[in-house]
Amino acid sequence: MKPVENAPYVLVLYYSTTGATLDMALQIARGIEQAEGIEARIRTVPGISPVTEAVEPEIPESGAIYCSQEDLSGCSGLIMGTATRFGNMASAMKYFIDGTGGEWATGTLVGKPAGVFTSASSMHGGQEATLLSMMVPLLHHGMLIVGIPYTEDALMTTTTGGSPYGASHFSGPEDTLPLSQDEIDLCQALGKRIATIALDRRNAA
Repeated sequence: MKPVENAPYVLVLYYSTTGATLDMALQIARGIEQAEGIEARIRTVPGISPVTEAVEPEIPESGAIYCSQEDLSGCSGLIMGTATRFGNMASAMKYFIDGTGGEWATGTLVGKPAGVFTSASSMHGGQEATLLSMMVPLLHHGMLIVGIPYTEDALMTTTTGGSPYGASHFSGPEDTLPLSQDEIDLCQALGKRIATIALDRRNAA
């Protein structure tokens, strides 16, 4: 879909090392663009290194470009995702979120819908804890947390990922399993739902 200048967008912000979370981000973006009149804007965050001299290039070698302050502050909604790290978000995403004090101070994100997504290499690897932990800073920003309702049939039939707290994926011990159809359906459902709420909020303003 060709971008429209000044069109409202939902920011899909992800961090991925093996590609599984990126695959989810792409499906979420498809769901967003099922809603008429709003776009998906996919962005990532740079990795962080314990070696202080190491720096990331300004533009990633592959994947989405890095999220800017303008990308975040200008969004009509936010969907944030990382792989599970011991039941929590990846440190690169936490570092990015820790740097959003300016948006918090000005209330830039207050009242905007937000959702979360994650992937893990084991079936019970802390996906739901990760989803819940990612919600906490979004609540501090005053965002409206949006999950996936049980009117989505895939929540009852999935044997892989899927949660009412947000989209999730079981990537397997080698992180090579593709998204299942249920996981795809739930990613798209989350994207479409947040896009629809963002449009309703924008139209009511």
